[in-house]
Amino acid sequence: MIEIHPDAVVSRLADIEDSVRGSRIVLAARAVIDSFVKIKPAGGSGDLLIGERSVINSGCVLYTGNGIRIGADVAIAANCTFAPVNHAYMARDVRINQQGFLPSKGGIVIEDDVWIGANCVLLDGAVLRRGCVIAAGSVVRGEVPAYTIQGGNPLRQLGERGVQA
Repeated sequence: MIEIHPDAVVSRLADIEDSVRGSRIVLAARAVIDSFVKIKPAGGSGDLLIGERSVINSGCVLYTGNGIRIGADVAIAANCTFAPVNHAYMARDVRINQQGFLPSKGGIVIEDDVWIGANCVLLDGAVLRRGCVIAAGSVVRGEVPAYTIQGGNPLRQLGERGVQA
């Protein structure tokens, strides 16, 4: 089920697939989905909820998996990947594509007023607290404290919003 608020903007060049598993895709007022964004139900029945005035820029891929919750006023730069699902792979005698998925780590949660730089990857269990900033090219797999500036792989704190370096 796809619910798009009348004041939301979705590029005609975006690709949003409806789920056969009963998950929802919900865009709030003034949310923006740019060109060449791909939203794909994969590996679970989680919902994708996008808050007011949040923007997802070109080239981003969002697999709904175990769910993605994006708060209000979130800025997501180009070419980010959201993967709230993990393939099982440990059995040597079973092909990976036949092993299914690991249990959920809670999906992906992004609180209000967050900026995610270009080419970031967010994995199942990522929780980005209010006001944090993620530097371009980072991989996020756990909790990011509020108002911190983080970057890299592995992710590390680079600073804090409102604190002079």
